[in-house]
Amino acid sequence: MSTTTQPVIDDRRYADVRDRRLAAALAVEDAAEADGLDPLERMTCGLHRKWVHRCVHSPLHVIPVTGHRWCRDCSTAADVMIDELTGEIRVACPRCRRTPNPRATKQIVRTCRASLSAASA
Repeated sequence: MSTTTQPVIDDRRYADVRDRRLAAALAVEDAAEADGLDPLERMTCGLHRKWVHRCVHSPLHVIPVTGHRWCRDCSTAADVMIDELTGEIRVACPRCRRTPNPRATKQIVRTCRASLSAASA
């Protein structure tokens, strides 16, 4: 007989977050990140203390080195448009109107979809 212990999730750091589901998700993802979760795969943002689809537009989410929200051709931060009603998510450079770095953009879209789904659950 084997016993599996669940990690202890401490959400005191997010005691002031009104949305308790968000606070719990933040704490779970903090613990998962400590165990190796790629921080770019989070559906929550510990910095802004929000669902990632609600803050991905922040300049702090632009990462030129990886191409996250960055158009290398124009050296410009890309815009992220999220329609919470339809679930449509688009990433485009405001200068050339193209979608930058397919791999990074797919990751942004994937995490924003997960965030939208979790926030509306």
